[in-house]
Amino acid sequence: MKRKKPKITLDNITITDYAAQGKAIARHEGKVIFTEGTMPGDVVNIMLTKNKKDWAEAKVLKIVQPSKDRIEPFCQHFGLCGGCKWQMLPYHKQLEFKQQEAEQNLIRIGKVNGATMLPIIGADTQKFYRNKLEFTFSNKRYLTAEEIGNENIDALQNSLGYHAPRVFDKTISIFECYLMDDVNNRIRNSMRDIATKNNYPFYDIKEHTGWLRNLIIRYCTTGELMVNLCINYEDELNTKIIMEGLLAAVPEISTLLYTINPKWNDTIYDLTPIVYFGKGYVTEKLENFEFIISPKSFFQTNTKQAEKLYSITRDFAQLTGKEIVYDLYCGTGSIGIFVSPQAKKIIGVELVEDAIEDAKKNAANNNITHAEFFAGDVIKICNDEFFAAHGRPDVVITDPPRAGMHDKLITKLLEIAAPVIVYVSCNTATMARDILLLSEKYAVEKTQPVDMFPQTHHIECVVRLVLKNDI
Repeated sequence: MKRKKPKITLDNITITDYAAQGKAIARHEGKVIFTEGTMPGDVVNIMLTKNKKDWAEAKVLKIVQPSKDRIEPFCQHFGLCGGCKWQMLPYHKQLEFKQQEAEQNLIRIGKVNGATMLPIIGADTQKFYRNKLEFTFSNKRYLTAEEIGNENIDALQNSLGYHAPRVFDKTISIFECYLMDDVNNRIRNSMRDIATKNNYPFYDIKEHTGWLRNLIIRYCTTGELMVNLCINYEDELNTKIIMEGLLAAVPEISTLLYTINPKWNDTIYDLTPIVYFGKGYVTEKLENFEFIISPKSFFQTNTKQAEKLYSITRDFAQLTGKEIVYDLYCGTGSIGIFVSPQAKKIIGVELVEDAIEDAKKNAANNNITHAEFFAGDVIKICNDEFFAAHGRPDVVITDPPRAGMHDKLITKLLEIAAPVIVYVSCNTATMARDILLLSEKYAVEKTQPVDMFPQTHHIECVVRLVLKNDI
């Protein structure tokens, strides 16, 4: 039998910098070592979990000496919950490292040179900034390292909260979350109390058993509050009990829904949420524009920073009132509607049909008559007949998901050859990859990172690309 090699431990290793995706790095004997949960200036004892020729990954065993910049995390769940990993970093340091990563990705992956790289725009509020949260019911609670082996603590406990990092079948019981106004805590804790009192079964993801699955909360700057409870199967009597109990506990709820999800996965985009109370959607505002958000629609989760992000997008588009603007991955039409006063025409394309229906309603509610929205794959929609009917774009705005744009879409954009592309991204690495492919015809003129998610390593970025022969 082959014997396992003993794990290598290293003592008094100094963390020197941050790398991509929020990982901190140290160097030892010419090797780069990646760690999590540390910051530049920390001196740590570590154990290598992966060990390659030039690099390694390590688990931190002990912080021997904390960095002089380290501050006390404010959340009781810090270190377990993977949501706010940078609470120990002062905010100005968070911005510094995000700026660094955005620039490095654009230069190293995207081969961008000569572009104006503007300094990151920070958030005015670093807590309570999200307008959407999703929590998971589980019949197994995640145990801390200290709890494992304690015969008085059983992992087979109902839990409502977030998944622990890299653990899919257990959740951390969250009692206080600083990502949203305190109303999220009252909703979640009330739901847990009602479920416990009535002995409702929490979901078992491995066995596909149990009733309660997910709890989705949207809280808008308008004060409108939507809650969607996802359940595994229909149970009319108990649904009424839990719905009425939640409305009594949190009277601020303006729309309450439930979604029956009998599938093995948690996505609800192919399901139909059922309205129990209220109008079935909420309304959010960006500047003077109002947006309907239905349960399945995407909307930027930090409303105040979204205003800044969209303002930058509008500035980068440099519209004069004569341009046809194509808004790809348009969602509920928020970017297109936001820039519409400066455009001749807006054409929005989005794969999710419910979002397109919201986009059409949003345009009508904002008295915008020169915007049209189409559901479907942009690669199939944007053909010669479509251009003949609606006009070729002068400006393309694209806001893809974290995975970036499909290579067929990039080929289509090169074929369309609009004079300007404004790329809005939540992943600077995949954006940089796409920019390199677009560099066949386009050059980056300027970039602007925006911090949409304080206390995390995530970065939003806006890039203006122009046709090389137009420079």
